[in-house]
Parts: sequence; structure tokens; C-alpha cells
Amino acid sequence: MVLCKRYLLLTIAHKAQGLLDSSAYCEGTFMTSTYPSASPQGSQLPALNWTNVAFFGAFHVVALLVAPFFFSWSAIAVALLLHWLFGGIGICLGFHRLISHRSFQVPKWLEYVIATLGALAIQGGPIFWVSGHRQHHAFTEHVDKDPYSAQRGFWWSHILWILYPKPEFFDPNIYQKYAPDLMRQPYYRWLDRNFLMLQVPLGLVLYALGGWSFVIYGIAVRSVLLWHSTWLVNSATHMRGYRSFESDDGSRNCWWVSLLTYGEGWHNNHHAYPRVAKSGYRWWEIDTTWWAIAVLQKLGLAKKVIAMPSQQVSPES
Repeated sequence: MVLCKRYLLLTIAHKAQGLLDSSAYCEGTFMTSTYPSASPQGSQLPALNWTNVAFFGAFHVVALLVAPFFFSWSAIAVALLLHWLFGGIGICLGFHRLISHRSFQVPKWLEYVIATLGALAIQGGPIFWVSGHRQHHAFTEHVDKDPYSAQRGFWWSHILWILYPKPEFFDPNIYQKYAPDLMRQPYYRWLDRNFLMLQVPLGLVLYALGGWSFVIYGIAVRSVLLWHSTWLVNSATHMRGYRSFESDDGSRNCWWVSLLTYGEGWHNNHHAYPRVAKSGYRWWEIDTTWWAIAVLQKLGLAKKVIAMPSQQVSPES
């Protein structure tokens, strides 16, 4: 179980040159790519990890081959609801814009609730997720230092980086150095260790509400859909779409990825201004994660919301 949990964390970390101060992240020091590109092949491909293959393979088998036998429209509704709740609120709003970039602030109790929703997405705990994302911005598309570099190709940045895990990206003693602000908080340390166990009470609740149909669609189907939605931000939005801003990487704005990820597909916008809470800058760049932040702001729960510098908005917006 210890070995399994270690790999299921999907930890993405690069060996740090000493501890990184959290204020550097908040000021954006590590949010731009400053490293030259290496060869497209990068270092030697690590060994295939059969634990990860078995885990993700099993979820895909259940979602694709077992779920049709338990189909119901109510189960579909549960899967879509939890996709939004755990993905749109937990991952996009919580893990990404709130605690990775600190694009806004909420009361600590609410931050922990939102982070718990993110942990229920089965994309790892908050410390590993935030650390990996901060490294992606710090070393964008460097074939060895960006864990899911698009320079290695679509499938590497989409899923192969998980199936062929590089040891230096999966060591908790390394990745925690990229999130010292979270490491100082006991709840985040606990959540990072125990995120996978949260599926047990979730499964019990789903079973009580709708039997195995709700369990299969609420966990397996929802997880597979949400994984691929998130992975498309790593892969497709570094290869397909348009660019509104010049940047030192290949990030793109991809409308169909944005529809699947609640606004995260406006990736070129995000890489240009990673700390800005809003990712869709033009009227037609739909960003439902921003809508949720705006609701929290109107309710007085979201404060210090970082806005786009008005002079930087494209004249086409």
C-alpha cells in the first residue's frame, strides 16, 4: 500500500537547488520559463511503472466496459455533477488558481473545503499537485525539467509521463520543496498523504444514494473523464489553438479544451499572466471558473482578486 500510494500521488517534482521561498511563487518569480530547451528526446525514458498501468487501466476498463451495464440518466448526472464539483471547483478553482497561483484569497476554512474537493478528484494531494504545476511554469517545456513537457510529444505530456514516471519527479522529499507554504500547514500535509482514502466515504455515500450505478459513474467514469480533461491542458493546449500573447513557450488558447475544463484551455492567456484570476480575456473566451470566483467575490468570500492589467488587454477583446 505504501508503494502504491507513493506512485498514485502522481508526484511531479524536480530536484530543487535548496528550499524555495513561498513568497517567490506569490510574486511570480517561478511562473515563467527561464531555461533553454533541450533536445526533443531529453534524457533516457524511465522504466514503465506497472502499478500505474494497472491502476489507470482498471479505471478505464470499468468506465468503458462495465459502466454501460449500469447505465442510468441519474448516474450520468452524478458523474457530470462530480466532474464539475471536484474538477471545476476542486482542481481548476482550488488547486490551480487559489493555492498554486494565489490569484485570490478566501477564508482558511473555505480554502480547506475547496482543497478537499480537489483531493477527491484523484489527481494527487494538494502539495504534489501544486508543486508540479509550479515546476511546469518555472521550466515550461524543458524536456527534462518540465514533468509533462510538450516537447516530448502529445502522448508524453498527456499520459506517458505518469506511466513512465521519472524518479526525480515522484520523490515526496523533493516535490514538497516547491510548496513550502503548504508544507507549513498540517491539514495540507495530512491531505497530501491521505487523498486516496477519501474515495471510501465517497463510495459509501454514492452506494447509499443509488447503488453500484452511482458508485461506478460517480467514481470510475467521472475520474476517467476528469483525468483526460485535465491532461488535455498539458498536451493539447501546448500544440493546438491561437496565441494572444507572445511567450517563451508553445502555450495556446484552445476553445474546446476550455469547454471541457471550465476555462483552463485559455492557456496562452494563463501563461502570459499566470497570477491573474481570470483566464478568458475576450468576451467569447468562456471561463466558468472565473464566474465561480466572481460569485465568491460578490458574496464577500473572495478577496484580493488579481485582475488583468487594463493596459495589457488585447484591442481585439
